Amino acid sequence: MDITALPRIDEHTTVVDAEPAAVWRALGETLDRSFTHPRAARYARLVGAADSTASGPRPLAEGSAFPGFRVAAADPARELVLIGRHHYSTYALIFRLEEAAAGHTRLRAETRARFPGPGGALYRLLVVGTGGHAVFTRRLLSAVRVR
Repeated sequence: MDITALPRIDEHTTVVDAEPAAVWRALGETLDRSFTHPRAARYARLVGAADSTASGPRPLAEGSAFPGFRVAAADPARELVLIGRHHYSTYALIFRLEEAAAGHTRLRAETRARFPGPGGALYRLLVVGTGGHAVFTRRLLSAVRVR
């Protein structure tokens, strides 16, 4: 999948009071905890996600998967690229870690997605148009910061 061909949806940023290596570990743990919950697996099956179970190496590395996502690239303490697809969307969630100041890391989450057809348009309205996606992404970043 060429993620650069997917339209950009949004980007959210937080600064974490930790070094990039610690933020990387917290990111992996938070993603695993968030997306391996039984509700996530049910949702992934409901929308026909390509990946509906957790599999592959842990900590997260290229080829790891959890409901809704597969790790396309992992550059520890720098970048994590998650991709996915289901009946209504093809998408990517890219996490970038940058040193913000001594002992602080800027964590950015960029979402890219395509929503084909009438079903995709309705799904986009329900997920992105309501602000639900933004709330979920900010909560995910907050959970990494707290961890």
